Amino acid sequence: MEKTKCLIIGSGPAGYTAAIYASRANLSPIEYSGMQPGGQLTQTTEVENFPGYPQGVDGNQMMMDLREQAERFGTDIRDGEIVKVDFTKSPYICTAEDGTEIVADTVIIATGASAKYLGLDDERKYNGQGVSACATCDGFFYRKKTVAVVGGGDTACEDALYLSGLAKKVYLIVRKPFLRASQVMQQRVRETENIEILFEHNTVGLYGENGVEGAHLVKRKGEPDEELVDIAIDGFFLAIGHKPNTDIFKEWLDTDETGYLKKINGTPRTKIPGIFVAGDCADPIYRQAISAAGSGCQAAIEAERFLLNR
Repeated sequence: MEKTKCLIIGSGPAGYTAAIYASRANLSPIEYSGMQPGGQLTQTTEVENFPGYPQGVDGNQMMMDLREQAERFGTDIRDGEIVKVDFTKSPYICTAEDGTEIVADTVIIATGASAKYLGLDDERKYNGQGVSACATCDGFFYRKKTVAVVGGGDTACEDALYLSGLAKKVYLIVRKPFLRASQVMQQRVRETENIEILFEHNTVGLYGENGVEGAHLVKRKGEPDEELVDIAIDGFFLAIGHKPNTDIFKEWLDTDETGYLKKINGTPRTKIPGIFVAGDCADPIYRQAISAAGSGCQAAIEAERFLLNR
């Protein structure tokens, strides 16, 4: 069993920022980087909306910079996941996948969120063979080809616009008769010549010999004029939202109906003293790198104060 004043679960902007603050406060934090070190930003290319990078910055580079900064102040960053927690009483026991038990006075949860899938068998069948949940990671492989993006929100529009710069043609498959995205994103999509929006279409399957060659769609599902539509595509991108990575905490902490961890009065505090949350695992609304980083700072300051006041 190892003891620490502060255990940070997860990396990404929230976890790394919490680590920078906690280590500068002499808490000597241990941080487990989780199943996706660096978080969702490692799946994007250019990050243009983070202050201080006027020319933009590569998502991976930015996460490496944050990690390096946390390590410079003494954070013990470890690869691997925390798979079990016991928040019955303080100090709290957290178990890593290799069996290591960490006894922590405070815990900062920054486990982020993961992309959602439609739940079709074909998504699994063609995973890595034309199906992707990350346009910016895999778009490069579809230069001058035809692709489809599923979704009607900002993420879907962003992905469609990104892919339109690489692919010959982009279908945007939207279940509803309208887009949920912000006005500026809607306008950009509509003004892009090689994006075709398929409103009121549901994807029911994919087909192809050695990878995705097309998608089976249903137009106006359940209506009298329902019809089956097939489109020929080389790539199928999902942009239908995220699931917070919070399953191991649900027994102990309150979540909303989607699984996002609940904060007390907008602070990083939870109903258990000494357990704090930061980033996308507790943020269904903003889900930005900058807001995640800010919440990581808040969580670390709360942890420091909690230890001082004990």
